[in-house]
Amino acid sequence: MRFSVDAHAIGRKLMGNEVYVRNLLANFAALGCKSEFIAYLSEFEVDGWVPPGIRKETVARNPFIRLGYGLSRSLRRDRPDLIHVQYTAPLNCPVPVVVSVHDVSFIEHPEYFRFPRAGQLRLTVKRTALAAAKIVTGSEFSRASIARAYGLDPAGIAVIPNAASSIFRPMDPPTAVRRVSSRFGISKPFLLTVGDQQPRKNHAGLIRAFSEVVRAHPGLRCDLVIAGKETWYSPRVRAAARESGLAERIHFTGFVTDEELLLLYNACEVFVFPSLYEGFGLPVLEAMACGRAVACSTASALPEVADAAAVLFDPCSTDEMARAIKDLLLDQELRARMQRLGLNRAAQFSWRRTAERTLQVYDEVASLRKSPAGARQSVHV
Repeated sequence: MRFSVDAHAIGRKLMGNEVYVRNLLANFAALGCKSEFIAYLSEFEVDGWVPPGIRKETVARNPFIRLGYGLSRSLRRDRPDLIHVQYTAPLNCPVPVVVSVHDVSFIEHPEYFRFPRAGQLRLTVKRTALAAAKIVTGSEFSRASIARAYGLDPAGIAVIPNAASSIFRPMDPPTAVRRVSSRFGISKPFLLTVGDQQPRKNHAGLIRAFSEVVRAHPGLRCDLVIAGKETWYSPRVRAAARESGLAERIHFTGFVTDEELLLLYNACEVFVFPSLYEGFGLPVLEAMACGRAVACSTASALPEVADAAAVLFDPCSTDEMARAIKDLLLDQELRARMQRLGLNRAAQFSWRRTAERTLQVYDEVASLRKSPAGARQSVHV
């Protein structure tokens, strides 16, 4: 079998989308299966991102060229048994499509997007999802949301959970603290949250909760670190920091590498994830895998991922969020218990299992294509 993956996200700092495709490719290579894998990369991709054993091909970075004809032309040349894409397939795709739809926030909460992005996604993802040979997603929450959005049978959507990358592990906290101080200039104990500065990440809500904790406990020696790429929404987040009166205690790191993120997770006192909407919520598992206690939103897929290994709160309630933060900061027994539960919870997920289950989907789709009854020979999306 010859399987192909649209890997244009690699090297583009696209956070979750890049993490997903990089870990899939790495684990496909590690499995040692007999199938051939082709990764279609953007033209500026550099060596070292894709593991040995994965064939690399280049497609134009420009999305209009890539999706308009570049990727389809490469597929006709290489003739794989299918292509695996995230959200959007190329026009006139000559092979069956497996599509990963991580969430449908662009349908359920278009207000989280800058115009006209939500409308674009509504059109392109619907076109891809309805024509795909198989839809894959990471949570039961997302499966139900996708089925509802497109009028599909949920049973036909494969739920394959993601996992924390193997780089995320416990390390010596004092060492992590020293290296964070050297790299970012953060010398005080700190709360950590991770995510691009987007409306749904609810950074302003976290800043309000942090302010409430500090006001209630003025002797508390703790800062707040927001790690993630700056976006069009960043001015509003920074305005919230200024309005809190605690701007000097709120640190913005910008985009961080996995190595820097490992240090931040291990150096933080508590990890807080206040998101309003997630199709999965990888940072929750990453923090748990590093042995950190987690306070987590009850929104969307997050309770499904965190299970009983986090202190949960309503992300729209400043009081609830502040209480969860306070409890984990001040109750050492609770924090230690959440750390143990979190390590156990993170260990229940692995990218190897994700890759194995994804390969099962590939095999099913490719087998249908080759069967006498014949699935569609091409998917004109």
